[in-house]
Amino acid sequence: MMKQIAAAMIAIAALLSGACSASQIVNTGGDTKCKDFTTQDEKKQSDEVTKMLKDKNGGDPTNIEISATRLSALTYCQTLGKPDTKISEAPHG
Repeated sequence: MMKQIAAAMIAIAALLSGACSASQIVNTGGDTKCKDFTTQDEKKQSDEVTKMLKDKNGGDPTNIEISATRLSALTYCQTLGKPDTKISEAPHG
């Protein structure tokens, strides 16, 4: 089941890749660019941050870690970050 979903997501991403960036379709985690992150809704931002923290730490982050990191990345993107800056470059715990 998961393999079918993953294959479908890849196919959808390939079809839509000309229209929008990958992070709108797939969780790109720490590779998400500020210009994409700042336009996402809170749930999508939290999904990206969760993936980034999971990739970095290997375990599931707590809700507090996710919220704090999301706010940190959002603030960074809106101030010091450039449109193509990755959210992983924002200072976070």
